[in-house]
Amino acid sequence: MSDDDHNGQDGFEHDLPESLLPYDDWVEDAYREVMLRAIEHVAAEGLPGAHHFYLTFRTNRPDVIIPARLRAQYPEEMTIVLQHQFWDLALDREKNVISVGLSFGGVGSILCIPVNAITAFADPHIRMALRFNHSSLDDDEDIEIPEGAVEPDDIDPAHHPDVQPETASSDDVKKDAEVVSLAAFRKRPPT
Repeated sequence: MSDDDHNGQDGFEHDLPESLLPYDDWVEDAYREVMLRAIEHVAAEGLPGAHHFYLTFRTNRPDVIIPARLRAQYPEEMTIVLQHQFWDLALDREKNVISVGLSFGGVGSILCIPVNAITAFADPHIRMALRFNHSSLDDDEDIEIPEGAVEPDDIDPAHHPDVQPETASSDDVKKDAEVVSLAAFRKRPPT
């Protein structure tokens, strides 16, 4: 588009008309699909090379299933890293939920994260970051908490071979899950 597309005949800039088509929603849906395909690929094939994921999600949604201690520590939002130690990564497209096993402080936990609770996804290896604007509590009326949902603190990490006991040597223990800031991946306005 040239400057003439935004300027009227009088030479002054005019606002573009409001779209009657939901382009923003469509673009966000496409970005979410990119994230979901990456998660499905890694769930089936593992992480290739130096790729790893940062996944930021709302912890204050009632359909997010995480240990109570993590919800207390991160009452609104947290970021997890899928890199060194995780297991049972899965995407249930029918329920629109991502589940993954992670170790926090040497304690294995299963997290169940609805896709609509995710606010950001990044793969720092290629400096790719996606932010989702429509991740909020606005959809609470549509939230269904599954009957008999298992709280992660009730999961026995001994059933997961990737969970290392706290007494293992430091060479044998993979790095625990991290909570990180995505500030380095946010677009900054020009100076």
